This record gives sequence, structure tokens and C-alpha cells, in this order.
Amino acid sequence: MSNSVEKEELENELVTVAMQIILYAGNARALADEAFKFAKEEDFQVAYKKMKEADQEILKAHQTQTKVIQDETRGISHEPSLLFNHAQDHLMTIMSEIRITNKMIELHELTLKRK
Repeated sequence: MSNSVEKEELENELVTVAMQIILYAGNARALADEAFKFAKEEDFQVAYKKMKEADQEILKAHQTQTKVIQDETRGISHEPSLLFNHAQDHLMTIMSEIRITNKMIELHELTLKRK
């Protein structure tokens, strides 16, 4: 296989991985938003269930990202990619949002219990 074909395959793989990361992270954000809505309605059982589902989506995104990082450690290097950088940024931002949403739900539940 020629170098240009291998390079193109790696680029296509990176685009696919980036889109998967964006998809999984976006799913996680949507689930966290739903969880927050249920928490506001004081349905904490459903809220925590949605947050667990969000965590699973983040795990999928993280595992997908890890494959690219493992490639690098095996000497398979990818060209710099704005899309992959965006996907990583998207993932990190949503991971932070999920942490904050979890804490807000816990705080809301605690506040209601103290009334």
C-alpha cells in the first residue's frame, strides 16, 4: 500500500473517531439536560438514572479518544486535525458540565430534604 493511501486511511479514521466522540459527548450533554429537568421536578430517581446514562456516553467517547492516543504510543501518528481537536474540546467541556450537573442535582436534593 502506498504512503498516500495509508495517510488518507489514517485521516479518514481520525475523522470517524472525531465524529464518534462528538456524537457520544453530545448524547451525554442531552441526557444531563434531561436529568436536570427531572431534578427540578423533584424526580431524583429518574434524574440519577439519566446521569448514569450520560456517564456511559462519556465513557464511550473517552474510550474512542483513547484508541487514537494508543495509536500514537505504537508509533502510528496522525496528522494534526482541527476536527479531532474540536472533538476533544467538546468532550472535555461536556465532562465538566456533567460534573457540575451532578453536583447541582445533589445540592438540590439535599436542600429539599432540609426543608
